[in-house]
Amino acid sequence: MLAIFCSALVFGLAFCASPGAVFSETLRRGLSGGFRPALLVQLGSLIGDALWALLGLSSLALLLSQDSVRLPLTLASAAYLAWLGAQSLRDAWSMPQMASGTLAQQDRAAFGAGALLSLSNPKNLVFWGALGSALSGIVQGTPSQAELAVFFAGFMLASLLWCFVCAALVDWLRRNSTVLWQRFSYAGCGLLLLGLAGLTLRGL
Repeated sequence: MLAIFCSALVFGLAFCASPGAVFSETLRRGLSGGFRPALLVQLGSLIGDALWALLGLSSLALLLSQDSVRLPLTLASAAYLAWLGAQSLRDAWSMPQMASGTLAQQDRAAFGAGALLSLSNPKNLVFWGALGSALSGIVQGTPSQAELAVFFAGFMLASLLWCFVCAALVDWLRRNSTVLWQRFSYAGCGLLLLGLAGLTLRGL
C-alpha cells in the first residue's frame, strides 16, 4: 500500500506540474490578483481532477468514449479555451485592472474557472486510463477497491499540495517581476490556451 501511495504522489505531482490550461489561468489571475485568486483556480480544478479520476478508474469511462458524449464535451472545452486565450491576449495588450465585483464574486469566478477548465477537459480521461494500466502493473494484477482508494487518495493529496505551491510561486512572480515580463506572460498564456483549443478540436 505504501508503494501505491508513493507512486500516486509522484503521478499526481507530474500531472499537476505539467503546463496546461489550468496553470495558464492560474498565472493570468494570479498576476493580477495575487495568491488568493491563483489558489482558488487551483482548488477549483480539484473538482474536475477528482471526477475524472473516479471515472478513469471505473467502468464509467466506457460511456465517455461514445461520440455522442465526447463530441459536445470536446467542442465546449475548445470554445472555453479559445475564450480564455483571447482574454489573455487582451490582457497582454492592456494590462488588467483589479477585478470588478465583491471579493466573494471574484472568488467564485476564480474557483469556477478552475473547475470548468478541469471538468471540460476530456483528455484527463485518457490520462487516467493510462494510470489505471500503470496501477495494474504496480500491483501486478487487477487492483482491489482498497488499492484503488489508496491510489486515489495519494493522487488527490499531491494535487492539493500543488495548489498551494503553485499559487505561492505565481504570487512571488507577481511581486518580483516587471510589467514587461507580465505582458509576455499574458501573451504566452493566451497563445498556449489558443493552441490547446486547436489541439482539442484536432482530436475530434
